Amino acid sequence: MDAVFKALADPTRRDLLDELFREDGQTLHALEARFEMTRYGVMKHLKQLEDAGLVVTRRRGREKLHFLNPVPIRLVHDRWVGKYAEPWAAALSDLKTRLESPMEKIFEIYIKTTPERLWEAITDSGIRSKYQFGLKVNSDWTPGGRFELAPDGGDPLGEGENLEVDPPRKLVQTMRALWGEDVKAEGTSRITWEIEPVGDSCHLTVTHDQLREGANEELYGGWPMILSGLKTWLETGEVLTTPGSLMYT
Repeated sequence: MDAVFKALADPTRRDLLDELFREDGQTLHALEARFEMTRYGVMKHLKQLEDAGLVVTRRRGREKLHFLNPVPIRLVHDRWVGKYAEPWAAALSDLKTRLESPMEKIFEIYIKTTPERLWEAITDSGIRSKYQFGLKVNSDWTPGGRFELAPDGGDPLGEGENLEVDPPRKLVQTMRALWGEDVKAEGTSRITWEIEPVGDSCHLTVTHDQLREGANEELYGGWPMILSGLKTWLETGEVLTTPGSLMYT
């Protein structure tokens, strides 16, 4: 968290995050044009944001795109705000609105665990319910197979198809939300889980893409809370209480 606080301490870096919130997936050239500083200066600030995990990059052809990663901010919130605030105050946080962006959202987190244990936490129904709002996942985990997300004894609130199943490295799924007519109307998007071992930990990247421009943020707004809860469960064995976490339990 020290790296996150240090990165956020500089107003220029905060402005860069605001720019990526306004329009995610920008190139260095596009960001440089919005600041009165040298290209090297912008690169230096972006590097510090990357080191803190607040910005992630992806190559698209010859371009390098920069994406806002709100997960570290969510972890700071859970550590330094959530435990002091009343649950209703946490629900009023405007952090969720910072996730709004068309087409693609990328979330990264480091968890002290093994790839096998992390894969189990993603695919085991009982464990999944502990950090994803009480929802259990049911699937045979075969390529082309179906999966459902549902509260215990309740109707499915999400469904999709397993496109790629490569344990304990990668899981790609389509996703259709079912919990309301507004999200049903959004149709199908895609979720990719990628696990990379790093020392005694795992680097987990979740990419939620194939979203329409201006898609309902309920489709992707819960990822920081889900991943924060996943990290807490795997590292401490405790259930993280976040807004909505007790909705179906």
